[in-house]
Amino acid sequence: CPTLPRTDFADIAAESYPLGTKLYYKCDEGYQRRSGHYLGIRCQRIHGVVSWLYKKLECVDEKILLSTAPTMELNFTQEPESKRQSSAPQNRKNLSEFDQRDFCGPPKTIPHASLVLTKQYYVGQVLHFKCQSGFDKRPPTSGTRTCKKVNGQINWTPLNMRCTNDS
Repeated sequence: CPTLPRTDFADIAAESYPLGTKLYYKCDEGYQRRSGHYLGIRCQRIHGVVSWLYKKLECVDEKILLSTAPTMELNFTQEPESKRQSSAPQNRKNLSEFDQRDFCGPPKTIPHASLVLTKQYYVGQVLHFKCQSGFDKRPPTSGTRTCKKVNGQINWTPLNMRCTNDS
């Protein structure tokens, strides 16, 4: 989909994500990803069911992590640990070829972590907008935008709402 048009003074949320969507968690301030844990999730088909694929993920209080870290004498001739991440290019699929029912629901909540808002959306994605509290709300105060393909063109549907900071 093209870049999402800017909507001032509104919060954006999605209730479902198309097959193939990748999202990432970010540990909250004061917390750190436990070593060996992965912050990314992916919406994919697993045993015929579309759902999120989660790897091990835990965000740990930095004070606890540092105070319980084992101490050891390093041997400087020690072999470095091999990187476990694949350097193979990721295979991107055209998600518009998938049936509209191939969507994952909202991702699960991870303690001490929040989802980073994605900037990449696919055909079929529906985003929900709601005016932020404290801003003047002109009816309607909420609405949706959908990424649609019409006559070979991919665009966002118009948003029928306005939030202002005018008095």
